[in-house]
Amino acid sequence: MSLRIALLGLLSISGPASGYDLTKRFETSLAHVWQAGHSQIYPELAKMAADELITVEAEGARGRKIYTITSDGRSELHRWLTEYTPTAAPRSEIALQTFLTPLLDTEEAVALVERMKADFEARLQELLALKHPEGKPRYGRYALDLGIRQARMAVEWATDTIADLKESAPPNGDAGHATRAPESPEPS
Repeated sequence: MSLRIALLGLLSISGPASGYDLTKRFETSLAHVWQAGHSQIYPELAKMAADELITVEAEGARGRKIYTITSDGRSELHRWLTEYTPTAAPRSEIALQTFLTPLLDTEEAVALVERMKADFEARLQELLALKHPEGKPRYGRYALDLGIRQARMAVEWATDTIADLKESAPPNGDAGHATRAPESPEPS
């Protein structure tokens, strides 16, 4: 997903907004699935205006601009939603650490996964706190449900992995390690 699509979506959902307003809305909604800050949002808004996907509806004090989505912007957003197939290119630091966990002693590996589990549990609580008990919000509820399910699955994975690491620890009490990468020979 591109920042451009996220901003077009926010403008479509909430109507005209300044860069500051969009940044705040981003932080309270899309930031749970897509990260972006002021330093990315403002230049992208300028590019989107140049590409006529949004227009400056009004300019206020200190150069504050209020943006609105154009018909071209709505068409671009619709095309992305209906025709684009998002990539699921794997790039996860958590998965990389998990892959390399056998390089650690058992105690270190357990500590690593316990730390991951604590992070997953905190994320789950954060997402659960976003649920609306009085009714389902129109936007974001499917992404929230996906995030909650992924966090629950991650907690379950971490629990199982910790148990497996502890069960597979060497019986002689030595923390040991599964397999360390061979050391490079010293130059002669």
